[in-house]
Parts: sequence; structure tokens; C-alpha cells
Amino acid sequence: MDRDAERDAIVAASWQKVRDDGRVRAELLDLAYAEPRLRQLFVWTGMAELHFSRCTRGRWTWDIPFILSEYGGTYCVWGPSRNESVGRVATAEEAVALVVERLPEGCGPAFVGTPEELAAHEGRHAS
Repeated sequence: MDRDAERDAIVAASWQKVRDDGRVRAELLDLAYAEPRLRQLFVWTGMAELHFSRCTRGRWTWDIPFILSEYGGTYCVWGPSRNESVGRVATAEEAVALVVERLPEGCGPAFVGTPEELAAHEGRHAS
């Protein structure tokens, strides 16, 4: 299996795992998946949070905001760190848009590897 096919399979499996675990509202997951820039990233959940990573192996990256589904149907976008609030919004569409607006420059398909391997890869391809 080539590197792109491996990446695509890992990313697809991450989306399916999040869908299967049921911790994130289906509406939010559907809208995030419909956004091509998010669909190419590795996803994972924490409680009712939807997280995105630029790499496929843990610890994952923490440079993309994440979405918390709140009681009552609202959403709160945080990040990229847990102490940075982006804002509270009424709809999943608004939450996805806030994340997309804050994607790191050049945020492209997930990298097969760890954050350290991603940093080394980016360092080799800079300039």
C-alpha cells in the first residue's frame, strides 16, 4: 500500500470510529466531514469534543481548534489549546466555519506519523 492510500485508510477509519462511538452529535460530524479541508484530517473525540489532527499517530497535533457539543444544542469552539476560547455558537455550521477559518496555513492531508515526525518532515520541505 502506498503512503497516500495508507493515509486515506487511516483517516477514513478515524472518521468511522468517531461516528461509531456516538460521543459527537451526528449533525456536527456530518457537517465537519462535508468540509473537504476537515475531511482530510485525522479526527478523534474526547467526551463530547470533536478534535482534528494533522498527523495520524498520538499524541496528535494541538494546532487546530476543536468543537464541544454543549447541552441545549449549542457549540463552543476552543483552541487550539484547552484554555483558548474561540466562541460559542448556535449551530454546527457556525462551529465548523470557526474551525475552518483558523486552520493552520498549509494544513493539508494528515501526515502518517507522530507530531515529531510531522515537524521533521515539514522542516525538510521548508524553503
